[in-house]
Amino acid sequence: MKSKLLKSLAVAAVVTLSALTAQAQDGPLKIGFVNSDRVLREANLAKAAQLKLETEFGKRDKDLKDLETKLRGAADKLEKDAPTLSEAEKGRRQRDLVEQDRDLQRKRREFQEDLNQRKQEELSAVVDRANKVIKQIFDNEKYDLILQDAPWFSARVDITKKVIDALNAQK
Repeated sequence: MKSKLLKSLAVAAVVTLSALTAQAQDGPLKIGFVNSDRVLREANLAKAAQLKLETEFGKRDKDLKDLETKLRGAADKLEKDAPTLSEAEKGRRQRDLVEQDRDLQRKRREFQEDLNQRKQEELSAVVDRANKVIKQIFDNEKYDLILQDAPWFSARVDITKKVIDALNAQK
């Protein structure tokens, strides 16, 4: 048991020393970090995509909210008028409200599905462009490694601003 542990430690030490030797020969590693969420929030391309989506889906969203307000008003009217209505009329109005609510829910689902699909399309285009910029920075500045979305990183290796600036400079 002890000899197995010692062998494992010896192998780990050799691997570590080999890596350190290789690093010493090539110089220090150049590592960068990119915060993808920040790029998607701050880059002009991402802001333009968000504005495009708001413009494209704004009218449908307003129409759905208006329909919801109308439905709520009809439900309130039914509740107010219920004591004076016949059972048949009350039942008819309730069925109408249920049908209108079902229609509203269906339209909301369709709206959300369409919005999500378009968001994915726009987001994908921004991510592709950002990845190309990151690759250019990697090649031009001779990085050994660029990480995205690491749990911990030093501000010293954060190149997010450089990526955002390069994206903003593109036409």
